[in-house]
Amino acid sequence: MFLCPSCQSTNTVKNGHIHNGKQSRLCKDCRRQFVEDPDKIFISAEKREIVDRLLLEKLSLAGICRALQISESWLQDYVKRKYAEVPQQVDVTPKKKGA
Repeated sequence: MFLCPSCQSTNTVKNGHIHNGKQSRLCKDCRRQFVEDPDKIFISAEKREIVDRLLLEKLSLAGICRALQISESWLQDYVKRKYAEVPQQVDVTPKKKGA
């Protein structure tokens, strides 16, 4: 029996397959759709710190993914989030003319 992650009901049925071929299920009580065996992998804080250091070394994203065995899509999203945190305003003081 498969338990619904939302309501813990065992009243579930098969509901097709997702993009990678895994079986999708539907809870008949709360109508939640879920996958039987999700492959969600949590990236630890230590691994994120290593990613930050490797990004500062200007290594390629593909190289970082290979070295740390993380997905390219996760790394690209992580880089986008980091970039959004950086202030985008540049303070420029104009030079005095004739100096």
